[in-house]
Amino acid sequence: MKDLKYILAYIIPFSGWIALENRGIWSWATVILAFGIIPILDAIIPASEKNVPVEEEENRSKKVFFDLLLFICAPICLFLTYYYLYTVQTKALTTSELVGLTLSIGVVLGATGINVAHELGHRTDQVSQFFAKAGLLFVLYQHFFIEHNRGHHKNVSTMVDPATARKNEMVYAFFFRSIIGQYLDAWKLENDRLKRENKTIWSWNNEMIRFSIYEMLYLLVVGLLFGFALVPFAVAIAFVGVLLLEIINYIEHYGLQRKILPSGRPERVLPKHSWNSDHEMGRILLFELTRHSDHHYKSTRKYQILRHMDDSLQLPLGYPGSMLLALIPPLWFAIINKKIVEGEELNLVLK
Repeated sequence: MKDLKYILAYIIPFSGWIALENRGIWSWATVILAFGIIPILDAIIPASEKNVPVEEEENRSKKVFFDLLLFICAPICLFLTYYYLYTVQTKALTTSELVGLTLSIGVVLGATGINVAHELGHRTDQVSQFFAKAGLLFVLYQHFFIEHNRGHHKNVSTMVDPATARKNEMVYAFFFRSIIGQYLDAWKLENDRLKRENKTIWSWNNEMIRFSIYEMLYLLVVGLLFGFALVPFAVAIAFVGVLLLEIINYIEHYGLQRKILPSGRPERVLPKHSWNSDHEMGRILLFELTRHSDHHYKSTRKYQILRHMDDSLQLPLGYPGSMLLALIPPLWFAIINKKIVEGEELNLVLK
């Protein structure tokens, strides 16, 4: 029965469906759930540091149930994207309804689309990778599949990683640096791969070219099905989803830097190079993304067996609450910078 808790993750897309069905004030359902109700529940429900017993990890990691929960997310995003565009096309919406629906479906695409694509993208089987790329299509961010796996995980918590927020860097400046930097890095990483394999860069072998074509075809299909006036709305929900991803990127590694060794290479990635959160609701709704320290320590570990790490820095709030906090830079700096100093002092003691 304890495995069924992850079904709660579907309340995010379900709230998006509720928003589209009822409109009015309900248009804001996902926004209110994600950034109103869930942060409150995270504050009320005690965080849990409990880990899956080591002897159960192998069996738990092989359960198909956990994979099926992820595979269904891309079709859900496809359905809600279609329903959103159909609603905008056929219903007389007020400005409030239009903004609320755009934000709500965008949050779904970020939480249920990109987040799940992130988990599946670390797997090597073709089925998982297909669903990972499909989940990224609706947010026009398929290059994340390349940059995150080959770039971010190698360079995390260093100055060359665009997805690592620097100390005292405002989230609004980070958005530009991270989005542009990751896109350019993805092209470089793919070009470098093709050069190593003695393959032509400007060919179908280049996955960045394929991704670009897939995304343009997706927008073309939107235009043909709903009218080209609806294409900006498809871009708008994609943009909201990307901003959700990037604010998560911001809080996951903010202010953390790996030491540069005498060889000029950074030290290995350790739990202390990622911010962690054991708050229950955030853990469940984001498929354990919040146990980010263990994910970077061993990226092949499936979400259902990710562990609390004693030597990782802990966010004072769950992920949704931390995202809201990050939007107020002076408050974020005052609270999180202090915790960075405390973490540095603890590391000195541990040495």
